[in-house]
Amino acid sequence: MTPRLNTGFWVKAYIRMCATRDIPAVVVRHGDDTAGAVLIKLNQFEGGCTVFERSVDLDGNRAWLRATGPQPVLEAEADSFIARQASFDPDLWVVEVESRDGSHLLTDPIL
Repeated sequence: MTPRLNTGFWVKAYIRMCATRDIPAVVVRHGDDTAGAVLIKLNQFEGGCTVFERSVDLDGNRAWLRATGPQPVLEAEADSFIARQASFDPDLWVVEVESRDGSHLLTDPIL
């Protein structure tokens, strides 16, 4: 089994990495510090929102899924998706990133 960072540590590091590039990122839902799932809401304002969900690919490598589909959606639709996920996962983390140009700094592949 591949060692994994605890979720709280990963979220703090991700937010710090965004801050060093002047990309606003905030925790909007605090999940379980050790093993909670993570959603990243990329808010491009007029360009819509995309929700990324942590996942693994077929080979077991970490990846991100475009949980709201291949194209950005209205913010209300993204928020509705997040609310549904949170309703059955009390350990869920949600981080909102605000970037008009779509910068998100996620380094694992996006599927």
